[in-house]
Amino acid sequence: QVQLVESGGGLVQAGGSLRLSCAASGPTFSNYAMGWFRQAPGKEREFVAKINWRGTNTYCAESVKGRFAISRDNAENTVYLQMNSLKPEDTAVYYCAASNSYSASRPTHYNYWGQGTQVTVSS
Repeated sequence: QVQLVESGGGLVQAGGSLRLSCAASGPTFSNYAMGWFRQAPGKEREFVAKINWRGTNTYCAESVKGRFAISRDNAENTVYLQMNSLKPEDTAVYYCAASNSYSASRPTHYNYWGQGTQVTVSS
């Protein structure tokens, strides 16, 4: 079982940057593909980015492509989401999650979730 704890959220002005971290506990972290999702008030949880277990393959949603980047450090049991050129529409609670399959992009395909970290982008 994997336990996930996100950090790094906060308030930032439009055009600014944040780096989110997701620390995982458990010896099997490197066995999982990892993803980032976000959920704004009144909206469904949406996929943001994912990375395979080795960190060699990544994929970002079109809405963040070119601005966000996902990475992982298996030695540190941590996955990151670097967010640049932030926009007010990026405001949401951001969640990291673990999946048995890198092909997964839907929330239902992820087995373990963190508690989320709030990102607020002011205009």
